[in-house]
Amino acid sequence: MPRALLALLILVALPLWAAEPKELTWSEMIPPDAAPEVPNMTPLHDLSQMGTALAAESAPAAKQDLPNAPVVNSLDGQNIRLPGYIVPLEVSEEGRTTEFLLVPYFGACIHVPPPPSNQIVHVKSKVGVKLDELYQPYWVEGALQVKASTSELADAGYQMQADKIFIYELPE
Repeated sequence: MPRALLALLILVALPLWAAEPKELTWSEMIPPDAAPEVPNMTPLHDLSQMGTALAAESAPAAKQDLPNAPVVNSLDGQNIRLPGYIVPLEVSEEGRTTEFLLVPYFGACIHVPPPPSNQIVHVKSKVGVKLDELYQPYWVEGALQVKASTSELADAGYQMQADKIFIYELPE
């Protein structure tokens, strides 16, 4: 009887263990044979206007350099965990963003030009994240889709329905 119980436990636990998301890095979202990306170094704001904060903040959004950057098709459908910063697209009445862009660095799409589309994931979440907590990086987990989307801020090469969103902390 103990062997049967052990076999049953292994059978039940194996799919749960196998479902652990793969930790993905942003560089793995760029095909190895893709041309090198040259970042846009044009300033987003006219620094001579810094005395007038509203003028600097009302500058037009920077143009995305590579809105159709090549993606890694083999990532489609993979259960992944990706760290990044949240750029809100939709906000609930409770002050939570439930639809956002996940980007590799703080300020992307808002204060600096958007990264290439293969460095942006369009994420939807039922629970979302509180707006006052957007200054820090997060882990986002879910099945990645290699599917383009367009928003007023930037084009994304990937999409995800988030299963989990939690604060990114460096190991001690």
